[in-house]
Amino acid sequence: MSQNYTLIDLIRHGEPEGGPKFRGTLDDPLSTLGWRHMTEATRDDNDWDVVVSSPLRRCREFAEKLATEQNLPLTIEEGVREVSFGEWEGKTSAAVAEAYGDHLKNFWSNPVDHTPPGGEALGIFHERVIESWNGIIEKHEGQKVLLVCHGGIIRMILAEVLGIPLERSFSGFAVPFACRSRIRIDRTPHGTFFALLSHIPLAEDD
Repeated sequence: MSQNYTLIDLIRHGEPEGGPKFRGTLDDPLSTLGWRHMTEATRDDNDWDVVVSSPLRRCREFAEKLATEQNLPLTIEEGVREVSFGEWEGKTSAAVAEAYGDHLKNFWSNPVDHTPPGGEALGIFHERVIESWNGIIEKHEGQKVLLVCHGGIIRMILAEVLGIPLERSFSGFAVPFACRSRIRIDRTPHGTFFALLSHIPLAEDD
């Protein structure tokens, strides 16, 4: 589908196996519920031109299935791999709070100045995400794109598009499992303009 603007649907992966924890670069697959999350969140859309995905299994395996079912090209984009949480990887929030005191609270309120020990600094993370984001926009201009990725990736992109300071990027947006955000990009002789058209969590089961 060729048009004079680009639409990119960001979708966070569904629930992974292993329960709630700092997962970051850990490569857990989707749980059964997570697969259902993703199927429900994409049920009413079948007009994408291309699927782009993080290489991590909780994103990639669903993206591969959807692309095959809808006969769409699939690109695995290394730059939208989730942020590394360093020493917090694999730990629950309660375990991190117990072991690291106020560091967790400070991270959520200002992740720029409170990187998890051994983790990826937010400025570096933001730089790599936006480099990939700009590349996706350039490569798929005039198309409708599904980007299957992570909460951290979506927060970086929304902060960039809306002009939100990075210090507020984690506390400023709720991005639950299978949450979808639609962004329209218009590239004109006067500049590139972004519009956040929707930011919709998956409806809870009754």
